[in-house]
Amino acid sequence: MLVFDADTNNLAICAIVTIAMQFSFFLVACTCKFDKVTDFAGGTNFVVLAVLTFFLAETYNWRQIMVTVFIVLWGLRLSGYLLYRIIKIGEDNRFDDKRDSCVKFAGFWTFQAFWVFTVSLPVIFINAPDSATFLSPDKDNTEFRAMDIIGAILFAVGLTCETFADFQKFAFRNNPANKGKWCDTGLWKVSRHPNYFGEITIWIGVFIISTSICEGGKWAGVLSPIFTMAILLFLSGIPLLEKKSDERYRKNEIYRDYKNRTSPLLPVPPPCYGCLPNIFKCLCCCEFPLYNYLDEDEEKQKIKGDSPIPPKDGDPERV
Repeated sequence: MLVFDADTNNLAICAIVTIAMQFSFFLVACTCKFDKVTDFAGGTNFVVLAVLTFFLAETYNWRQIMVTVFIVLWGLRLSGYLLYRIIKIGEDNRFDDKRDSCVKFAGFWTFQAFWVFTVSLPVIFINAPDSATFLSPDKDNTEFRAMDIIGAILFAVGLTCETFADFQKFAFRNNPANKGKWCDTGLWKVSRHPNYFGEITIWIGVFIISTSICEGGKWAGVLSPIFTMAILLFLSGIPLLEKKSDERYRKNEIYRDYKNRTSPLLPVPPPCYGCLPNIFKCLCCCEFPLYNYLDEDEEKQKIKGDSPIPPKDGDPERV
């Protein structure tokens, strides 16, 4: 069994590079109150770690080449798209409550550094020098395995889905005829967040590829897809966007119907999804209760003791 060794896997240098890179971008963003480099700093950091660990290993195994190319394609595509989008938009409203507070702003950049390092773990482990060698008579990391094929297919599906979803939504928003509407075209017909589905699928695929070389501490790479799913499903991803959309469109019956018939994450044909029982939607399609803000106004009125419908004469509430 391999003994977990930070130097062998280049974890220490990756942590130092990540902290240095994020801190440098933070100084620029905080000093200039500049929003345009945040997502770009995150995406390019993944690329830097992938390329750095690839050349540090000097083993140039086919699996290392494949995964490094995957991450470079994903990282440059995503960071370039997000940079172009924020330049068009102007400001990132995620930082409206942080931009003037150095401490709050630093908190975001600290979390981003942790995110980059944690999610990059499978790539770091694949690019480690001992991941491209004969470890023992019964363990040859140079072999081509079924998990490599499965992981590569999932990565390709995820990258394709994320790319098409991003461009479809960007084109939708840039069409003046769609002002004030929600995106329900292309992949957005079958999923309310197809870009997040793509992102999660990408990192599940990368981790599955890494299982071909996993031994001992390298199984920590499973934190990559778990952390990605936790962020997108429960923290800053779907919950925030669902709340924003529900608050904006909750009085629109067409939007309510769209939400009821469209899966939040997994692409499912609307006629099929609309017929599913709620418990199945929750357990199998990630339709969690925290994504529902449609009836928030009514709940607030009930808490205050106000009825949305004026009571008739003689009702106890009149007394």
